Amino acid sequence: MGVKSKAAAAILVLLLFLGSLWLQGGLDYHWDSCLKSYNQVNQPNHLSNSSGAEGALGSLGSPGSPGSLGVDQCPGQTFQVALLHAHLLAAQEHAADVLLQPYLSSWDDLVQFMEALGPMVGLISKEIETKTSIIRQLALMAEEGPEAELHPDSNPVESATTEVGDANEVEAFHHSSAYYSVRSMIRTELAQGLVDFEQQTDSGCRTLLRLHRALLWLKLFLEKLADMAGTGRLRSPSELCREAYQSTLAHHHTWFVRRAAELAFIAMPERGFFYRLVCVQNQEEFSALLSIVVRDLQEVYSRTQGALEEHGMLDLP
Repeated sequence: MGVKSKAAAAILVLLLFLGSLWLQGGLDYHWDSCLKSYNQVNQPNHLSNSSGAEGALGSLGSPGSPGSLGVDQCPGQTFQVALLHAHLLAAQEHAADVLLQPYLSSWDDLVQFMEALGPMVGLISKEIETKTSIIRQLALMAEEGPEAELHPDSNPVESATTEVGDANEVEAFHHSSAYYSVRSMIRTELAQGLVDFEQQTDSGCRTLLRLHRALLWLKLFLEKLADMAGTGRLRSPSELCREAYQSTLAHHHTWFVRRAAELAFIAMPERGFFYRLVCVQNQEEFSALLSIVVRDLQEVYSRTQGALEEHGMLDLP
């Protein structure tokens, strides 16, 4: 095997290892979409109608209205920023709380966003889907009763693509008070003794904390991308993503994981790709659009942060 082939193989092994660790408390986060080519094909989100997103989407096509993105659908893209915006708004329908079903739907959108960025940045998307699947299945278990079991190998995200599975998932979130919102989930799991403050478990609260940390990283990254301060050179997405990581997720990762993450940032696409991804023409339009999304992410993050902090859950193992 030649030197180049050996180097390529070594990088691939490193990235696969990175993906396996990211959300397990060591790499808790976002690098699965990066070793997959992104297929720019429209795929309707199977949870949008149930989360209130359909109504929110109807108001997005009026540029200038409060909170409007000024766009509806971006033709030819799997990731739709308007749908992400709608899911984030739906998650905020109850004051001081976060509705779990649209919150998880917004993660579906963010996974598509990460996968759009290429193999390096998307290496962890499957781990994020695993985390959202855990909470979704816990909601189904709560709806079905105590005889239901959590099967780690099952994937509710995939099963929900069928009409029946989709309906069951929606019913679980709409009618199960246990997993209707972040606060209801916390109250339920504490009452049932499901949250362990000493060792790792698959509780919904611990799983939510991992997603919560990841959300801060993405929020900060998008915030930096939207920043137009100064008139000099706009810094590269790779540089901004690295900064966002160092101030957020890096604090929860081992030395090896941090070094591996640094390698992954190198393949981040340039700004022009991000413009095309959300159907804008320049940085000014891009910044205006992202500022709305960042505001939504901040609100969801702040509410979740408050709920976890109140119950001493910001450091669950």
